[in-house]
Amino acid sequence: MQMAASKSIIQPVISVDSVSKVYAGETVVSEVDFKVQPGECVVLVGHNGAGKTTLMKLMLGLTRPSSGTVKVFGGNPAVSGAVAQHKSLGYLPESVAFYDAMSGREVLAFYARLKGVSSNDCERLLESVGLGGAAGRRVGTYSKGMRQRLGLAQAMLGNPRLLFLDEPTTGLDPGLRHQFYELIDAMHKEGVTSLISSHALSEVEARANRFIIMKAGVMIAGGTLDELYLQAALPVRLQLSVAAGQASSIAERLGSGLTIDEIGDERLHLSCFNGDKMPLIRRISALGDLVSDLQIMPPRLDEVYSHFMNGDRP
Repeated sequence: MQMAASKSIIQPVISVDSVSKVYAGETVVSEVDFKVQPGECVVLVGHNGAGKTTLMKLMLGLTRPSSGTVKVFGGNPAVSGAVAQHKSLGYLPESVAFYDAMSGREVLAFYARLKGVSSNDCERLLESVGLGGAAGRRVGTYSKGMRQRLGLAQAMLGNPRLLFLDEPTTGLDPGLRHQFYELIDAMHKEGVTSLISSHALSEVEARANRFIIMKAGVMIAGGTLDELYLQAALPVRLQLSVAAGQASSIAERLGSGLTIDEIGDERLHLSCFNGDKMPLIRRISALGDLVSDLQIMPPRLDEVYSHFMNGDRP
């Protein structure tokens, strides 16, 4: 008797299916579809008012969709039975507000009790976000960046499996931004899933698994960075280091399928579309010692974002 091999199907941590949200007759989120798999870091990008924060509130169960369904860990986050599930979530809102008369240590202990988790980890969390030395100070004396770090510490209470981070590095200097993402990277290695809303495209470009681009409540593009490159069909830039005085003749020899962006004495800047890239590289390789170096620079996330936001949809 043969036994059928059973395969465990990995369920998405977040499932958003045809979700719309209407406030006072105005549609702020329209027919949005996406899924977030376990361990992924997905980044929502878009202008102010694009619907990013509303989507987060829907996934947190703070509001209900006007149509469509939202599931988090397989259940509806807005029903009362999801309270226990919320202990597996961490949330850092864009604007954090704490009681000024409490110390940082007291604030974190309060949120630990509110979440129903042990406060034993509070000191370690305060140290990890750079507030160990200020834990006993009143929050009213904290700078905006310090308040943001305290907000991150409360989001990390209870070792959450899923983090919602809304503009998490607002008010942080470059060093603290780097430290913040090191903490998030370490959590991802432990299997934590995160959904981040951010305007800081250069910060998240190399860290996210996928991106969702929102505009006026509509999801206008989504995918990995490579997938977005292909959808946008933007040119790839190439920079050649060439023998002195040879740049112009090399440009002529390379032929069609490219655009000459700049010619210097020992530099040649070209661009081409993705389908012409490999034939062009082969022609460059055939030039031998005339070319001493080649750098290939695909479009950056901010260029892809600008392309979609300007309405040039594929």
